[in-house]
Amino acid sequence: MLYALHEMQRMAWAPARLVAEAARQAATSPFLPFAYQPGGRAVAAAAEMFERATRSHGKPEFGIEGVTERVSLSLPFADLVHFGPGDGGGRPRVLLVAPLSGHYATLLRDTVRGLLAEHDVHITDWVDARQAPVRLGTFTLDDYVDYLIAVLEHLGPDTHIVAVCQPAVPALAATAVLAARRDGSAPRSLTLMGGPIDTRVGVTKVNEFAKSHDAHWFERNLIQTVPFPYPGVGRQVYPGFVQLSGFMGMNLDRHVGAHMRMFEHLVAGDGEGAAAHRRFYDEYLAVTDLPAEYFLQTLERVFRHHLLPRGLFTHWGEPVDPGAIRDTALMTVEGELDDISGVGQTEAAHALCPGIPAERRRHRLQTGVGHYGIFNGRRWRNEILPDVTDFIRAA
Repeated sequence: MLYALHEMQRMAWAPARLVAEAARQAATSPFLPFAYQPGGRAVAAAAEMFERATRSHGKPEFGIEGVTERVSLSLPFADLVHFGPGDGGGRPRVLLVAPLSGHYATLLRDTVRGLLAEHDVHITDWVDARQAPVRLGTFTLDDYVDYLIAVLEHLGPDTHIVAVCQPAVPALAATAVLAARRDGSAPRSLTLMGGPIDTRVGVTKVNEFAKSHDAHWFERNLIQTVPFPYPGVGRQVYPGFVQLSGFMGMNLDRHVGAHMRMFEHLVAGDGEGAAAHRRFYDEYLAVTDLPAEYFLQTLERVFRHHLLPRGLFTHWGEPVDPGAIRDTALMTVEGELDDISGVGQTEAAHALCPGIPAERRRHRLQTGVGHYGIFNGRRWRNEILPDVTDFIRAA
């Protein structure tokens, strides 16, 4: 019902968005004197803010200048996208595992751009669950681990994994499964960035919310059925618009302030400031639905019962032992100000992998950055990326 109401509201706003866009164009027309007055710029700014606040944001493009993209492997719930020349140019091969947690893989555009300088980059591009027909079946956390194993087998030996945020757990599990099998597809190195390996430490508001209610409450209040006319009609999902309300609510004052500054930039004619705001929020507001079974299983096994750090994590009922990892180098990266994956949660991976020699481990606590600063922005490019590159080269 909630999903249907959301779609009705979206369609109901459509005429008003058209009026707002017409007003914006009229108020910025070079042929009207009103456009050159402060009042005209204020009208145009207000119209644009309204239109942007009520629109649906589709999947963004990576759009990295001068870089080609191709899908090298297609699975029901994910595509593997390869950037650059087909042969990788002889550079270290990196599998960048994007989070399946509400945003598109394009959220890691800056991560990809940085890694491309010295690496052959592949990324998991997860399918929006509302676009996945019910006939494709379910997708669980166990399936996620299987997908990473399938991708590693497709890419071949000597692949390096960089997992950002949520996929830290399935990436570590997939590496452990392959290590236990003595499979040559196990990654050469594993870099975990801001991931919830052990959410009992560095507890954040996200972790507190996950434990504030039982599984039935989350299923009853957050899970919805995809309506017509989406291809996934009938599928049970955790909707992107519900997730977005949670994202925004965590830092509401910050988002309100950002939109006020956007309005001021538009009125003042500051095109550069307004463009930066558009780029960020076009990405931030583009959200995906998650398969319900995957979301609920992750909630229970990772955030509520901490199965991996307690040695109780399983893959299709079989125990997963990170202690079996011996030949894969391990690096963890955390942000000092991370309010999603707190300090210590990712570093906990080292204690779970005693078989990795000390000289093949590395941990970096980046000062002055929050969650997104770990993989995006100036600190990522100038400080974290060189360390990750050096680690991969050493491995």
